Amino acid sequence: MRAVVVHAANDLRVTEVASPDAGTDGILIQMAYGGICGSDLAYWKHGASGTAILRDPLILGHEVSGTVAGIGTDVAADAEAAGIRIGAPVTVHPATRVGEPAAWPGATERPNLWPVVRYFGSAAVSPHEDGGFSNLRRVRLDQVRLLPAGVTLRDGAIVEPLSVALHAISRAGDVRGRSVLVNGCGPIGSLVIAALRHAGAGRVIGADVSAHALAVATAGGADEVVNVGAGEPLPQNVDVSIEASGVGAALGGVIGATRPGGVIVQAGNLRAGTIEASIAGIVTKEIDYRGSYRFVDEMDTAIRMLADGLDVSPVISHEFAMADAEEAFRTATTPQASKVLLRLDA
Repeated sequence: MRAVVVHAANDLRVTEVASPDAGTDGILIQMAYGGICGSDLAYWKHGASGTAILRDPLILGHEVSGTVAGIGTDVAADAEAAGIRIGAPVTVHPATRVGEPAAWPGATERPNLWPVVRYFGSAAVSPHEDGGFSNLRRVRLDQVRLLPAGVTLRDGAIVEPLSVALHAISRAGDVRGRSVLVNGCGPIGSLVIAALRHAGAGRVIGADVSAHALAVATAGGADEVVNVGAGEPLPQNVDVSIEASGVGAALGGVIGATRPGGVIVQAGNLRAGTIEASIAGIVTKEIDYRGSYRFVDEMDTAIRMLADGLDVSPVISHEFAMADAEEAFRTATTPQASKVLLRLDA
């Protein structure tokens, strides 16, 4: 089969690799779509994503969808009971927890914070965990999520990043009727905006340096947008800020925009190492500054929201065949791109 493999920085290839099968205890998926994430781009451009260093060739991709192509005999009965049959449209939970949970209260309820996790398309562990940018991928039964009628395979590839967005919102608490600033309107930020609208937020403001990103934010449901790249000021005294840019220098402005006693959720991945940021207002305003990492079980919520009519199409800017993966990755780095999809069966 073919797969999108990163070998080193600036060395991305579509190559032939061994085809998996369902085995006795797995589910084989014929892959359909894959969304290119910032971590995929980081492995391609830098040979690393945060502290995860690429040491061996790695099949990329953790935002994927496809159809069931094989079912292991040992899990056939459980799959049938769950409605998972040959040809069923699905997406995949990309995480596999390894070993025991951390020994602190509540750790088992927060599996996204498990000490060791093997994640699709990640070099954080050795051997690396191959992702889903391939024609076929074998997974465990518990990783499979059925896509109901009305949720396309194209939208199925957005379930994972939408889950990340929903987790960030859950970290903020109840947003109904509240004013929310989303700083950074890339794919995650724009999905946060769309989900906030669905969740009943009162006033949603998107901020970015890119006019294109702000147009996507508006299409996704932002009430207002702020072009900070053009010098437009951020709003003041918002109840909640969700920082989705991952730019440390933006923190000072976000803190300034958040009301006393408000909440800031850091959803954008800050780069590894020391960063400079003006954060004194966290103290003087008694702002709750909360991290948000991946997601827990929000995939089920994301699928329900899509089935209920949540429109994520404004976030999808481009589609490419797998054979054109390098062009797709280059496009994903341009200001005109939001979420770029690969067609893994083309």
